[in-house]
Amino acid sequence: MWTFRDVSDEKARLSPAAPLLFAPEPQSTLTYDDLRSRARAFAGGMQSRGIAPDAIVGFMLPNGAAAASIFLSAMYGGYVVLPINLLAQDSQLDHVLRHAAPAIIFVAPDFEDRLRAAIERTGARTNLQIISADDPDDFGGEADVLATIEPSSPAMLMYTSGTTGMPNGVLLSHANMIHAGSAVASAHGLTENDRVLSSLPLYHINGQCIATVAPLVAGSSIVMPHRFSVSQWWPLVERYRPTWLNVVPTIIAYLLHGPELTPAQIEACRHVRFARSASSPLPPEQHRAFESRFGISILEGLGLTECASVAFANPLDRERRKIGSIGTPLGVEARVVAPDGTVLGEGQPGEIQIRGANVMLGYFRGAQDTPNAVNPEGWLASGDLGYRDADGFYFVTGRLKELIIKGGENIPPREIDEALLRHPAVLEGAAVGVPDEKYGQEILACVVVKPQFVLTETELRAHCERELGCYKTPKFLRFVAELPKGPSGKVQRLRLAEYLG
Repeated sequence: MWTFRDVSDEKARLSPAAPLLFAPEPQSTLTYDDLRSRARAFAGGMQSRGIAPDAIVGFMLPNGAAAASIFLSAMYGGYVVLPINLLAQDSQLDHVLRHAAPAIIFVAPDFEDRLRAAIERTGARTNLQIISADDPDDFGGEADVLATIEPSSPAMLMYTSGTTGMPNGVLLSHANMIHAGSAVASAHGLTENDRVLSSLPLYHINGQCIATVAPLVAGSSIVMPHRFSVSQWWPLVERYRPTWLNVVPTIIAYLLHGPELTPAQIEACRHVRFARSASSPLPPEQHRAFESRFGISILEGLGLTECASVAFANPLDRERRKIGSIGTPLGVEARVVAPDGTVLGEGQPGEIQIRGANVMLGYFRGAQDTPNAVNPEGWLASGDLGYRDADGFYFVTGRLKELIIKGGENIPPREIDEALLRHPAVLEGAAVGVPDEKYGQEILACVVVKPQFVLTETELRAHCERELGCYKTPKFLRFVAELPKGPSGKVQRLRLAEYLG
């Protein structure tokens, strides 16, 4: 198993002028040789600042040349990279600064004031380096001697989204992340001729391991805009001719209701081999609608931060994939277990567990928490509820912490989500359980209505009763401008209760 330095050096030796990264805004290109040069310069800059190897090096930057350079260069130099969520609440940002104690943070000017305020609140002893998000400098000169790193060395500290309290710091090794990227590259047949378009942020595990590490391992290239834009997505496909798209269900929903494609964009879509959707379950109706409209097959998968975003994926062969399934294990072992730990058979619902070379080293400064997530045999508890069918495909029915229990009956929120989305006026919908004196929990559903549609509560309630029956129809319906989401676009379901008041 290799380290990031091994992989980067090998790619730079074999294909120095090959593009690794295209940054559209403004247009720039980072080659494999550029990456190696910047990585060595980065290590030299750290040494000149007196920052020792193994130190935690943070960045608070939007996607672009600077974020990608620092993300990969820090790991190349033997540092532990800390991507900081641009959308983190102040309390979460304060927690990250106290808990991780980064030696230095590279920050874009737009986020400098917010970060300085957090440092003042927490008293954190960290250096700030203000850096352009689009055109990073040379970091200060090349290192004379690089720190020794091993595949087992820590490479990244990644904090979870923290929707139910303070986030945990997930510590991933070089081996964890490269195994994950290699599994994706192998399963999806990635070669040096492939190119991915991904707007998922580099402060989220999907944008890191799926959209950055996998192309690096394969020697292919990445198109990385600052952020997702409905109006710019298909023009980027036309300009850069990607061979695959890395998306999440939220992106799919917005593209389905975006502008019509031009003839040139339709032609460019013919070069796209597949789109990969992960981070949260994709409603089957949207899956079929996307493929019908754009002619691009979707491979649905699933992963989580604790296993470097890689756990399941559907096969490339369209005849073998199953719509509504997260697919089969990808570079890992998987099983479904009952609450008492009993391993369950096909069709029996329980919690999905994962074991493999990409499972984290552990929670940073969390010796008491790691055993709750990874048992002594190495099985990681995913927190996802689901089952395995006779063909070995896995299906997710909900999150363990999000399961609605009404009057003793277990109701997966996804069942309600999908019913809401079957109404032609609903763009997005999500349900959550809320406290109730009579039933223990009742159901709250929040929906975003499609532009230029009108939908009343009476109409939506009647639709839910037809689709779900009276018992599972949400007692509370709320129309909202947008659903609360994390950095990958995943709905933060437990925050929906805020709309009840």
